[in-house]
Amino acid sequence: MSIAGLNQVVKRMHFNQLLGIRVTRTHSDGVTIECPLRQELMNAMGVLHGGVTATMADAAVGISLWRHNNGSRPHTTVEMKLNYLAPVVKDRIVARARLVRVGQHLCVGHVDLFEGRTKRVGIAIVTYMML
Repeated sequence: MSIAGLNQVVKRMHFNQLLGIRVTRTHSDGVTIECPLRQELMNAMGVLHGGVTATMADAAVGISLWRHNNGSRPHTTVEMKLNYLAPVVKDRIVARARLVRVGQHLCVGHVDLFEGRTKRVGIAIVTYMML
């Protein structure tokens, strides 16, 4: 599926649309998504709210899995482990997901999170269950 097609899917996910998430690259093993920073997404300390970072990790694997299955199998998150490495304070947050293993019932994905393109701000492992 093309980037434009995936972004049409993202538009149907109202929470992701509210955040401003968009797919920017596809890879053989996943996708890269981005979310521009804006005041509404920052916490009281002036950095990106951790929930946005968690959503980015979750959404990146979910969109990758949707693409992998061409939208044919519904799925839901069952577990996520996220390590925050640095605060996000400017530009955008980028999540690069890799589907590590797609099985009959479970999928495990790995996500690298960045501020912009180069500053690593987190890593995550996300597990989805096929419904």
